[in-house]
Formats: sequence, C-alpha cells, structure tokens
Amino acid sequence: MTKINSLFTANSSGLHKLEDWKQNALDRFQIKMTDKERPFPCIPATIGYAKNQLRYGFADDPREPASIQQTAAILKEFTEHSREFGSYTSVIIFYKTPDNLSVKEYEQLFWEQLTGLSEMDEAEWPNEIPKDPHDSLWEFCFYGEKYFVYCATPAHKNRQSRHFDTMMLAVTPRWVLQEFMKKGALASRIKNQIRKRLKKYDTTAIHPDLNRYGADDNFEWRQYFLRDDDTTISKCPFHRLLGTFRNK
Repeated sequence: MTKINSLFTANSSGLHKLEDWKQNALDRFQIKMTDKERPFPCIPATIGYAKNQLRYGFADDPREPASIQQTAAILKEFTEHSREFGSYTSVIIFYKTPDNLSVKEYEQLFWEQLTGLSEMDEAEWPNEIPKDPHDSLWEFCFYGEKYFVYCATPAHKNRQSRHFDTMMLAVTPRWVLQEFMKKGALASRIKNQIRKRLKKYDTTAIHPDLNRYGADDNFEWRQYFLRDDDTTISKCPFHRLLGTFRNK
C-alpha cells in the first residue's frame, strides 16, 4: 500500500502490514464500491474508487482524543495534496470502532470530531463561507479548504447507504463537487440515477434533508450525518459546541 505519511492508496504492496481491523475495513470498502448486483448509490464515489483517486486514513476509537489529532493530520495532508489525485478524489477515514453504540451516540461522536478538528485548524475560516451553519451557504472548512463530509456507522440498518462496519468519514473537497457539476447534462443524469439507486439500496425513504448546495432551504450540516429514520436535530451541534468559529 502506497503511503504518504498518513494517507494511503488501495492498490499497493504493504497491505499485509496493516492491523486486522484496518485490513478488514479496506476489504469491506472494496466490496461496497465494486458490488455490481447492488451498486452503491453514490456514483462519483464508485468512479473515484475505480480510478484509484480515493485516499485512505485510519484513526483510533472516536471516543479517544487522539482520534481527532489523527484525523486532523490526515485531513491536513489530504488538503495539501488533493489536487494531485484527480477530479473524483475524496479521503476516506476509518475509525477503530465500538460496535455497541446507537445511531445517536455515533452522531454525537461525529460532531465531536468536527468540532475538535475546527479547534485544531491552523488556517483561517474562508471569508466567503458564513460562520453560522444555519446559513444555506455554510459548509465545513479545514485548512482553508471547503469540504462536504459524509458519515457512516455500524448502527445504521435501514439506511444502508449510511452503513459501514466501522465509523467512517468520506470527506470531499468542494472543488471536486464543482468540477462534477460542470458536466452539465451528464451530472444531472447521474444525480437522478443516484436517487434511483438510493431508493433500491435503503429500506427507508430518501431522507428529507438531502438537498442541493446553495438552495435557500438547504443546510449542508444536516446532510453530513443522516439518522436511520427521517428525524433530525433542530440545531447544528457544531455551532452549539463551538459557540462561535475561530478565525485565527
């Protein structure tokens, strides 16, 4: 496995050196991305996997403070190199995960991770991004880069599109999403196909919080962590925990 400090690719010679839980996570991820009979809904993610443009990192139990430091190191390195990896790149972060937690407990751990990352951020929050997550143009930023964050957990059952054997983050730069949208009609067709796949992949309806970035009724933070039912929290925990964002 090719390694650049804390980042890995999926097609290299060092796989046998990984701890069992890390190897199992990569194996399960490969199965999810390459399943032809039950294709994963996010088509750009499967393209990124097929093109070997995804990068991978591993962090400790998300209940441990060290996991935030490890995630920060992974995300900083990815931010510095992401434009070298291709237009479908994302970084996938697997956590050494307890399997006896509820969806809401994982939800809390997820927001603790994002809050901790923001507290460790060495760069200023981009001026064009609102500080209030209840603004439709808000999105998570780290090291000066704008990101969409997706979380999957072992506790998700009905929403298999948000299920994984470990707690997992998929962090995608905004510029990747913008490049995808430039494809015009093709992007529109792919988005429609994604929703069709979601309906087949999950045993519950598409979550009402899934929306389009920049729409007046859209809030990005609601899409980062979708519960296993249609409920959602009323106030963004990131805002509540931080109070205000730090601009260094």
